[in-house]
Amino acid sequence: MTNSWEDKTVIITGASSGVGASFAKFLAQEGLHVVLTARRGERLKNLQKTINAQGGKASFYTADLSKEKDRISLFKKIHDAVGEIDILINNAGFGWYGYYSDMPWELVKQMAAVNMMSMLHLTNLFLPGMLIRGKGHIINIGSIAGALPNQGIAVYAASKAFTDAFTTSLHRELRDSGVQASVMRLGSVKTEFFEQARELKNGRSVPAEKFAISTDRVDSALWQLINHPKRVVYVPGWLVVSRYAESIFGGVIDRIGPLLLKKTDNNKKQGGHTKRITR
Repeated sequence: MTNSWEDKTVIITGASSGVGASFAKFLAQEGLHVVLTARRGERLKNLQKTINAQGGKASFYTADLSKEKDRISLFKKIHDAVGEIDILINNAGFGWYGYYSDMPWELVKQMAAVNMMSMLHLTNLFLPGMLIRGKGHIINIGSIAGALPNQGIAVYAASKAFTDAFTTSLHRELRDSGVQASVMRLGSVKTEFFEQARELKNGRSVPAEKFAISTDRVDSALWQLINHPKRVVYVPGWLVVSRYAESIFGGVIDRIGPLLLKKTDNNKKQGGHTKRITR
């Protein structure tokens, strides 16, 4: 059988580690040309070497996606070197855990820029070419946090709710255009996210780590989504119940949630809130 994705091109943001790096290796094995971008150039270079050594095809571009000029430069470089792309995976993002009142404003701005503005801008740059050709797929990496805004993740949860709303609207706008827009609402995944949380000063263990799934399961869900596009997919699938959790258990969360955050706070010394966790 012919692989219909052979030599197609996919851009993966936030590809230097975690889910993004796993996506890159998996899709390269399936025959796609993977275009990697993130801030950490050395990691991207090593990932490119690994993929190419295994018979895949990868290229990379270092960019700080929190900066508009870097996003524009990235688009121009890829357009000149690769041409039109088939899939854009907006995966870049980071989280921060603690009281919003303690969150440095610079981190608030940076999270908004990386988690939301980069997704909006790159989609705005690459979508017109897809529409002209009448084919393409934009996949935004979300989180169940978008539907379950809890204590300690105020800005992160808001950014993922934004991702959900944007993708849903875009999906409906693109109906019958030949271009697809999808969001993957992920639960916790076994990546550097948790390790970095512990290694940072006064780092704390995140309870969700106990329920984390492997990146292999996320890769499989991505491949299913690419071959059978739809508006939203939950990973793991049972998390579809999360869409109802807020309306059913919101009152309970209102009472218990703040107590849980306060408990972790009492176990840490001052400074324990200013933790940046990158993906």
